[in-house]
Amino acid sequence: MCTTQQTPFKNDVVGSFLRPEILKQARQQFLDGAITEEQLKAVEDQEIINLVAKQKEVGLQAVTDGEFRRSWWHLDFMWGLDGVGKAAVPQGYVFHGVESRPETARVFGKIGFSSHPFINDFKFLQEVAGNSAIARQTIPAPAQLLLELQRFENQAALQQFYPNFDELMHDIANAYQGFIKALYEAGCRSLQIDDCTWGMLCDESFISAREAEGVFVGDIGKLYADLNKQAVANLPDDLVITSHVCRGNYKSTWAGAGSYDPVANTLFSITDYDAFYLEFDTDRSGTFEPLKHVQGQKIVLGLVSSKIGELEEKEAIIARIHEAAQYVPLDQLCLSPQCGFASTEEGNIISEEQQWNKLKFIKEISEEVWGK
Repeated sequence: MCTTQQTPFKNDVVGSFLRPEILKQARQQFLDGAITEEQLKAVEDQEIINLVAKQKEVGLQAVTDGEFRRSWWHLDFMWGLDGVGKAAVPQGYVFHGVESRPETARVFGKIGFSSHPFINDFKFLQEVAGNSAIARQTIPAPAQLLLELQRFENQAALQQFYPNFDELMHDIANAYQGFIKALYEAGCRSLQIDDCTWGMLCDESFISAREAEGVFVGDIGKLYADLNKQAVANLPDDLVITSHVCRGNYKSTWAGAGSYDPVANTLFSITDYDAFYLEFDTDRSGTFEPLKHVQGQKIVLGLVSSKIGELEEKEAIIARIHEAAQYVPLDQLCLSPQCGFASTEEGNIISEEQQWNKLKFIKEISEEVWGK
């Protein structure tokens, strides 16, 4: 049951927020050499302070730094691990009609954890959040790192440093364990692991393509689940670990479509995850029936779109919550946007006012469904 002491909450958020224009300008000035790293950080600090205050104002009990210090939801974290660095590729990620910047994470040595800039970033967030909200950290899933390192353009480097696949799996899991333990020591008690791999494994076109190659997506899913399980095993009981299953989110576009049926059993077998944030904002996600495989985890229903500015019909959202309650008890359900508002610094094609109106709308619905 969601409580006021532990995430997720009845009205919740996935984590990333639209970057303010002043922050975008400062980042460009830094890239152009017009301001120093310290000057950029000062702008980031102030905008995160403003963001946390606004999150509290709209009723969020768990707050993030909006990923304001990142360019990507995932790559910036990967670049901070030992043995992993930034690299250019010929083509970016292809979404529904849009291509992202052509950047990737590639191995340049053995993967490990010794330190990471996200630790100090979290300490700042926690200080700003104070005692009136929980500071939540978001990171990409271990499986997401594996997928990135296995991109065609990265395979030669991967083979150079990891001819043994089991060693690669071991080092990724250990690096994550090291980071998460350091984050816990820094005070984090709410960690969200973002993961696009499952959305990919639900996609019918991806499934068909792999089957044509003689690859069973169920085997891929088991591999990803095993890696994620290793990375979060035997962690402190008071660290709440949740996972957001994403289907692509770049400039209001998407990448994958399909029911959760192909992955439900495997996904929900990750019982060290306390909750799942699942996208259900359009028909692309299928029905709620796969929720019958949930193994006691809380489910945060992503029924409100972060991709469009217009508000949904309130009664339709409420009806869908009760429809989902046919498979998961109502007390185990929560409500959030289907994804973040800016998985990359470009952000979705909505206004800041619309962003905040979405969160006010979610809070209003949650109070009608579950009470204040």
